[in-house]
Amino acid sequence: MPMNKVTVAVAQWQKNNADIRRIRDSVFIAEQSVPPELEWDAEDAGAVHFLAYEGEYAVGTARLLPDGEIGRLSVLRDWRGLKVGEALLDAVIHEAEQRGLKPLKLSAQVQAVEFYQRFGFSVISDEFLEAGLPHVDMLREA
Repeated sequence: MPMNKVTVAVAQWQKNNADIRRIRDSVFIAEQSVPPELEWDAEDAGAVHFLAYEGEYAVGTARLLPDGEIGRLSVLRDWRGLKVGEALLDAVIHEAEQRGLKPLKLSAQVQAVEFYQRFGFSVISDEFLEAGLPHVDMLREA
């Protein structure tokens, strides 16, 4: 079955809450066993959120904090490997540049390091555990 074009839109925490929660619940809480109290933090209300859609269906999300930290980038299992994450990260970086936010930083799960390196992020920390999963901090200067 051919996939519809993936589009990414800036989302609103209040208006798009159900889609954002559905995706992050599925990826982080159900798949990766992140405790809900760690997943849902006070940062969401002040963040810029993004949703990736296949047609009208939201299949991925990410957020950008006011200090230039990117986080919660997640794509539903059935849409992985289809460039949804790339489309999301492109949109987040573009929005951050429009807002003059740099450097950009994030904490990446270790298995995602190469993905972020393709977008110009560099590892700047030793490995550490966050929500029980190995992570590293990464930075993008330009």
